Amino acid sequence: METKLFSVVTDTSAKGLKTKISAGKHLLYADEPLEVGGTDEGPSPYEILISALGACTGMTLSMYAKRKEMPLKSVKVHLRHDKVYVEDLVACDKDTSKIDVIYREIELEGDLNKDQRKSLLDIANKCPVHKSLANGINIKTVLRD
Repeated sequence: METKLFSVVTDTSAKGLKTKISAGKHLLYADEPLEVGGTDEGPSPYEILISALGACTGMTLSMYAKRKEMPLKSVKVHLRHDKVYVEDLVACDKDTSKIDVIYREIELEGDLNKDQRKSLLDIANKCPVHKSLANGINIKTVLRD
């Protein structure tokens, strides 16, 4: 499978937090809630991040179900992002740093049997965005001239 390069450009004014996002021919805005200095005119960056996971999950399950001729009618993915202390997840030696946790609940509509539902859950964990997030991402940053 050939890897495609995607180009996304964001533009944030020094006056505020509202950010214009150009993704190919598509345009959307990100912002922060009023209580942290934004104007709440778009989803927060974390909401956009988990939206990517939800969209990828739904698309992956729909494609798989269609290929396997499963009676899947629709997929809803409910997501929530939180930062939790490591000690809340596992017993650690006094490590109180926070880690990111994404909670994902998948709602499947259709006359699916138990094996089909299990198979779809397994496939959900193989969607490309899930794999990228779960495996960690190396970000390389440079300043443009």
